[in-house]
Amino acid sequence: IYGRVVGFEAPDTFYYTTLRNRSCMNTHQIRFIIFICSYFLCGNFLKAQNSQPNIVFIFSDDHAYQAISAYHEDRKLIQTPHIDRIAEEGMRFDRCLVTNSICGPSRATVLTGTYSHINGFYNNTTSRFDGSQITFPKLLQNVGYQTAIIGKWHLESEPTGFNFWQILIGQGVYYNAPMILNGKKIKTSGYITDTITDSSIKWLETRDKSKPFLLMCQNKAPHRGWEPSLSNLNYDNDRIYPEPPTLFDDYSGRGLAEHNQDMMIAKPGKFGLNDLDLKLITPTDLNPEQRKIWDSYYEPRNAAFRAEHLSGRALVKWKYQRYMHDYLATVLSVDQGVAKILDYLDKNNLSKNTIVVYSSDQGFYLGEHGWLDKRWIFEESLRAPLMIRWPGVIKPGSINHNIVSNLDFAETFLDAAGVKQPERMQGRSLMPLMRGEEPKDWRTAFYYQYYEYPRPHHVMPHYGIITDRYKLVQFYGTKNNYTELFDLKNDPRELLSVYNNTTYSTIQKSLSQELINLRKELKVPDKTTSSAFGKEDLDD
Repeated sequence: IYGRVVGFEAPDTFYYTTLRNRSCMNTHQIRFIIFICSYFLCGNFLKAQNSQPNIVFIFSDDHAYQAISAYHEDRKLIQTPHIDRIAEEGMRFDRCLVTNSICGPSRATVLTGTYSHINGFYNNTTSRFDGSQITFPKLLQNVGYQTAIIGKWHLESEPTGFNFWQILIGQGVYYNAPMILNGKKIKTSGYITDTITDSSIKWLETRDKSKPFLLMCQNKAPHRGWEPSLSNLNYDNDRIYPEPPTLFDDYSGRGLAEHNQDMMIAKPGKFGLNDLDLKLITPTDLNPEQRKIWDSYYEPRNAAFRAEHLSGRALVKWKYQRYMHDYLATVLSVDQGVAKILDYLDKNNLSKNTIVVYSSDQGFYLGEHGWLDKRWIFEESLRAPLMIRWPGVIKPGSINHNIVSNLDFAETFLDAAGVKQPERMQGRSLMPLMRGEEPKDWRTAFYYQYYEYPRPHHVMPHYGIITDRYKLVQFYGTKNNYTELFDLKNDPRELLSVYNNTTYSTIQKSLSQELINLRKELKVPDKTTSSAFGKEDLDD
């Protein structure tokens, strides 16, 4: 009985026989002792189970904080009332930084609480997640949680640590997506955000309601190619969106990496905004009925665009508008999905004992610096949205400005469930901050490292240190290595490197030493192997 209570699978007779052989007690005394032990152990175990919070982790792909109305971005691009609700009823984090701004590595960090050089998942082109390593879902399973992941996985290997999984194949598609359900390939119909949301709610309905649960609901949206739901095609009535001040950035005041990247809205071809991204070509994943509705919306607008024969800055402006329409339409569907999940929790009396988290694998460029995509240590890609609701623990409407990270998610979930953080994990539980407390030793500096190079997007590998005011960035791995320093207070858009400016000599020296210390503390290898970069060798 004891073995079954604490999770061992040895037969009850083993404990009975051992007790009998090692004592002079009779059979009735032994049975009484086993009964008493079992009563209290079972009672404590069930009590622990009942006090452990459920966890709903809603994770989107490439969702920029600029596209969440709770962050009050200047352009006011979209209203997201249901995502905002999590912040209004919980806490909004304004400095959630990622360790490596790219999809797969971010997901590996969330699962393991470790940097890429520890969990082995560096990039999206050559890495494969080692499912045998310690992850927080496995540790929650060990203390009685039911665990499920539904949606985007993007880690190449099959999920481990989950009682239920229904994942997209690779990046997945927006319409009628094939998925893998507990190892078996299935075909879905309809819009992928709806599919992921509805499958998540179905799992909540069919779970074992006597146990706490972890649900990881992981959207494809708003990842590229930004295919809106048919129901949201005309959601903005052809609104003209405000442009970011740096849409036509010329990258003066910065180095080779910023000039040599391949992720500009203005640039035609595979890595800029191509015809498929811009919906000048109809996506191939639509069925005939869906395609008819799609074409009735886009074709008249595309015809008007072609008739104008735009070029130069006018063409870039048009591309930006089409990009914003499509990207934000996919965000709208995510917000609608969040509403369904929150409503389910409310209607089933689950809200009070459920931690609800909304975040994204990284930030994203919505035209800032003329860019799309992510990857950089710069703010728009480095900073992810994060809001957490936990009634009775988090004061509604709280705002936190501490440096936190996707590195901290695993530790936070374990702490909430009463599970000790493994030594291997490199983040910290957010629980004190969620209670409104700030530990005296909370981090004031954060380490970042990006690897994937040269394809796609030709963003030069770099690592650096971030504080509340400064960033020191080392571009490395090619013959054109160099360093930059940015003062976020005087230059919030990060337009001018002040490295080697004598005004900053003291802070430059201090940050350089702190960067060395951080790399040592985090056990970052002095040399990065070529396999960490990507499919091609470094070419510059």
